[in-house]
Amino acid sequence: MNISDAITSRRSVKFFDPDFAIDENTFESLINLMQYSPTAFNLQHYRLVRITDSALRTQLRAAAWDQPQLTDASEILIFCFDSKTWEKDPARVWEKAPADIQALLVPEITGFYQGRDAFQIDEGHRSCAFAAQTLMLAARNFGLDSCPLDGFDFETAAKLINLPDDHRISFIIALGKQLKAPHSHPGRLNINEFVVENSF
Repeated sequence: MNISDAITSRRSVKFFDPDFAIDENTFESLINLMQYSPTAFNLQHYRLVRITDSALRTQLRAAAWDQPQLTDASEILIFCFDSKTWEKDPARVWEKAPADIQALLVPEITGFYQGRDAFQIDEGHRSCAFAAQTLMLAARNFGLDSCPLDGFDFETAAKLINLPDDHRISFIIALGKQLKAPHSHPGRLNINEFVVENSF
């Protein structure tokens, strides 16, 4: 499947085949592809909680207003981010870069994030969004379907997964095989409604 087909055929699937399982090799391939997503300073802020426990899935479904994706999809991934990853040995993600690049960029990280709490959270959400879109398009390339979810009680989900204090939940991604086709696209804005030139 080419990238254009993956983009145009990706839909937010609501009903997944509960008997379908994504094999472990395919899952690992998807995660490996996801890691090519861009992140500021290559910090890879995202943290994924893979929900494999059926009882926990049932609890998450209850916290998500009984949306069936939470129990029926092959994979449930809670996309979280570490808002303090910038101060946790960031040099480790630059170890394969040339020494002069490391010397230039690594010292910049602290100054860029320190004291900017809201910005740290914004960066985490951006990293999760880039990674999730890459993951969903990679899934289409494997003939799989997906659904991003933010319709759930974030506080309850955080408690269920023992979310650390310096982490935040961004959203949930469900992966699997659709049980029935979603409705057709409801509509798209005209380009002139959302593209402006130079300024508003």
